Amino acid sequence: MDDVKASPESGGGADRRVRHRLGAHLSIAGGVHCALIQARKLRCDAVQIFVKNQRQWEAPPLRAADIERWHELRQKWRFGPTIAHASYLINLAAPRRALALRSRRALANELLRCDVLAIPYLVVHPGSTAGRPRREAVVRVADSLNAVFARYPRLSTQLLLETTAGQGTALGATPEELAEIVARVEAAERVGVCADTCHVFVAGYDLRTVEGYCEWVELCARTVGLARVRCWHLNDSRHECGTRVDRHAHIGEGCLGRAAFAHLLGDPRFLHVPMILETPKGTDRRGQDMDRVNLRRLREIERRLAGAPHVGPAGVE
Repeated sequence: MDDVKASPESGGGADRRVRHRLGAHLSIAGGVHCALIQARKLRCDAVQIFVKNQRQWEAPPLRAADIERWHELRQKWRFGPTIAHASYLINLAAPRRALALRSRRALANELLRCDVLAIPYLVVHPGSTAGRPRREAVVRVADSLNAVFARYPRLSTQLLLETTAGQGTALGATPEELAEIVARVEAAERVGVCADTCHVFVAGYDLRTVEGYCEWVELCARTVGLARVRCWHLNDSRHECGTRVDRHAHIGEGCLGRAAFAHLLGDPRFLHVPMILETPKGTDRRGQDMDRVNLRRLREIERRLAGAPHVGPAGVE
C-alpha cells in the first residue's frame, strides 16, 4: 500500500469519510434475484448483471416469479444502484444490414428487460468497424441508437457506451470517438458513458500517474462531458499502457497497480458513480472469493485516502 497517495481534488483531512458505491458483476444463475443475494453476502453497494445469456441472440422471457423476487429484495434491502451489461454479440456499427438489424432488436430487447427490472443503466460496447472507415462506423452506431430510441421513446433505462481498449476494429477507445457518437444521437440525454480502468489504460492513458489520470478526465470533460460518466468498471490490466490488449487482472496485481485506483477513488466527482468489478472469478490460495478480496482491497485504498493530504493538480470542474 506504499504506492497509494491522495489523488487530484481528494480534499484531504482526517475527518473525510467516504464510501463509494462498489460492486461486482454477478451471475443470475437460478434467477436474476440471485445476483442480489450474492451481492448482499459480498457487502456490495452496487451490482451488475446480464439480463439474458450474453452469448446467445435469443432468450426466454424473464420469469414473473424472478421479477417479483428481484423487486422484493431490492426494496427490502434498499439495494442499489443496479446496472446491466448487454450481450457481446451486439454490433451497433455493423456494416451488414442483417447484423445491424439483429443487433438493434437485441438491444431493444435488453432495454425492455431492464425496464421491467427498473435497472437504470445498460452498458453496451459501441461496436466494431468490421474493417470499414471509422467515421462511417460512428454514423452507423448513432443511426442504430436513433432507431431503437425512436421505437421505444418512453423507456427510462439509460444506455452507457463503454470505453474500449481499441483492440482490433473496436470503436470507443477515446472520449472523442464516444463524443462523436453522442453528438449524432437525437435523444442524447438517453446516452451516457461507462469508463473501464483497464480499457482506458491500455488505450494509452497512464492512470498510474496524477498527470495521466488528469489527462483522461480533462479530455473526457471537454468532449463527452463528465456528467455522462454514470458507471466505472474497475479492473487492473495484465498488459501495459498503450498496448490495446484487453486482459483484466485483480486489483493491485496488474500493470495498473493500486495507485491508479487511488486517483479514481480520491476524486469526489465520481463519489456517487457506481463502480463495478469485472475482475477474474475464482478463489485465492486461502479459498477466499476473489470478488470479496478485490472489494476489500478497494475499501483499504478508500480508508487510506480518508486521511491523506492533497497532492497533484486540481483537475477540472
